[in-house]
Amino acid sequence: MRPIRFLLPGTTGRFRCGGLLVELQTARLTADLVPTEVVTYRQREPDHPFLDDLLAREPAPGGALWIVSWGFDVPGQLRRLRGRPVAYHAHSSGYGFSLPPGVPVLAVSRNTLGYWGDRAPRNPLFLVPNALHSKWLERGNRAAPVGCGRPIDVLVQQRKSSRYVLQHLVPALRRRGLRVEVQSGWVDDLVDLFNSAAVVLYDSADYWRGRGVSEGFGLPPLEALACGCVVFSSLNHALADSLDPGVVGHQIGCGSLEHDLERIQAAVADPMAWLPPPARLSNLLEACSEPVLQERWHTALEAIDAHWSHLLLEGTPPLRSPPRLALRIDQWWRRFWAMWRSLN
Repeated sequence: MRPIRFLLPGTTGRFRCGGLLVELQTARLTADLVPTEVVTYRQREPDHPFLDDLLAREPAPGGALWIVSWGFDVPGQLRRLRGRPVAYHAHSSGYGFSLPPGVPVLAVSRNTLGYWGDRAPRNPLFLVPNALHSKWLERGNRAAPVGCGRPIDVLVQQRKSSRYVLQHLVPALRRRGLRVEVQSGWVDDLVDLFNSAAVVLYDSADYWRGRGVSEGFGLPPLEALACGCVVFSSLNHALADSLDPGVVGHQIGCGSLEHDLERIQAAVADPMAWLPPPARLSNLLEACSEPVLQERWHTALEAIDAHWSHLLLEGTPPLRSPPRLALRIDQWWRRFWAMWRSLN
């Protein structure tokens, strides 16, 4: 298989975020399969090659498969990499751009997979969910009775949380005597923090609706489940992939504030009654483990390698999707023709 290059704006400072950490984790997993390197394109860094330098000295098509992922930068990156093997590692959806024919999509969730299955149905599509870091599966406290010795009744991570949770639900829970912690700063060990909580609240629907793009995967609820926490979450976008409401997790903002208060208080009082069935949780976490996801990447990369060999080496033209307007005109014409024939 071709070596892989993950294209990122930078790996330090203002570029540090969940999406960056996922790309770096994925690069670590693929490095066990094929030679893998991280390439930056905005910020020059001593430990990574820079995009401009590589393009200047390597004529297309080159020998590597490029992986692009950075949201609104993707269309420009695809233009610069035209004529080279490239794939889009799709996290959030809703950015509004279209993909050139033949560019494969590596979707991190079924929600994103369905989005591109609609917008690019003739492009090669693959499902490669994000992996839970091994520390969550190795150190997450799932065996001990939840709530026993846990100093935090309810844990909320401030980033991405809705105003409803922060300004209404949290104060109301505290008035009922629950020990609620809102985590806002840097935490050295998130596993220890989640192991200390009985219930975790994650409500990102308003955050993503305000930005016009989707929750790409939603790792925090899975991380909480890996630590034996009861999860109350919104069900927007990719969160619906794993959080079967009432079974694996529980919907937050469900009807009324009073309803939320009663259910969360009951979960704190008797967490075992609110946790997912052990077999269901075990299967869910196993499906997100690094070895399983590494195998998914291996299968996808083999298929993408063969795909680009057909397109670039053999000159096979990629399939194209008809424009949406053309499809609507065709359907309108078929209806008109059927109606005309029925009248004659």
